[in-house]
Amino acid sequence: MAELTLRSKDPDSLRRIIQSALSERLQSVKAGIKKTEERIQEFETKYQLSTEEFVNSFNNDELSHSFDFDEWIGESQMLAHLQQTKESIEEIDFVD
Repeated sequence: MAELTLRSKDPDSLRRIIQSALSERLQSVKAGIKKTEERIQEFETKYQLSTEEFVNSFNNDELSHSFDFDEWIGESQMLAHLQQTKESIEEIDFVD
């Protein structure tokens, strides 16, 4: 685990600023996850496939190309990125 040291004339204020920024970012990421999951659910309903099944078929060239499929792939990649970002933020621990 990496550790980051910051110096400030007012460490309590700096800590509050960083915690607030991280909290806001986490809320934004969670909103993005919710929106992305909703969009993925629309594709899964429309095509009667789970995203996992879709990605496997798409990667094996078993599907014809379409704009929807490009968007679906993008949404699944975005979801993975957002989930990783969420985990990274949640793993941050302030030490005294």
